[in-house]
Amino acid sequence: MSGLFPRERREIAPGAVHLPDWLDPEQQRALLAACREWARPPAGLRTVRTPGGGTMSARQCGLGWHWTPRGYSRTAVDGDGAQVKAMPAELVELGARAVRDAFGRPPGAAYDIALINYYDAQARMGMHQDRDESVDEPVVSLSLGDRCVFRFGNTESRTKPYTDVDLHSGDLFVFGGPARLAFHGVPRVHPGTAPPELGLDGRLNITLRVSGL
Repeated sequence: MSGLFPRERREIAPGAVHLPDWLDPEQQRALLAACREWARPPAGLRTVRTPGGGTMSARQCGLGWHWTPRGYSRTAVDGDGAQVKAMPAELVELGARAVRDAFGRPPGAAYDIALINYYDAQARMGMHQDRDESVDEPVVSLSLGDRCVFRFGNTESRTKPYTDVDLHSGDLFVFGGPARLAFHGVPRVHPGTAPPELGLDGRLNITLRVSGL
C-alpha cells in the first residue's frame, strides 16, 4: 500500500487495467535482483537506436527475443551480437498470473518475450504501439523503482484522448482486447521516489508479451 489510503484497482479503458501494489516488497526485491543479472552481458542492457539515427533515452535488454524498431531477432543484432537469454520460467508464470488477476482468465498462450527498460531521471518513452507481435495476447507491464507518469491513449493516434496514470513500484498494468494496440508512453519519471529499501536509483519496467513467432 502506498500512502495513507490504499490505491484501488482501476479500469483505465475497456481492456486496460491498473492493479496498484501487485508485487509486495519482497517480490519487488527478488525481481530487481533477477533483472540485474539478466541485464549483464552478453546480450545485456544497451542503448536502442531508432531508424532515423537517434537513440531511445531508456536503455533496454530482451529475454526470449531481442527487440529493435525493425522487429524481433534471436541475437542482440544492435548490441554485442550475442544470443538472447532464454525467457525465464518465473516470468512466464508471472505473466499468466497477471492476466488471471486482471481479467479473471488465463492467457491464450505462454509469454515468451520480456523487455526490460531502465529509465534514469531524464529518460522518457514517446507514444507508440506494441505491434511487432503476430498475436493479440495482452501486454503485461510491471514497474519497479521510481514512480512515473504512464500515458495511456487511444488506438487511432498519438494525441488525445489519453489518460495519465501514476505508476508506483510494484504496480501492474495489463492491456489487451480493444486496448491491445493503444498508443502509450512515459512522459515523465519522478526521481528519488523509489522505495528506499529497494535500493534502486531510477525506474525499471518489465514488459511481457506473446510473440506468436
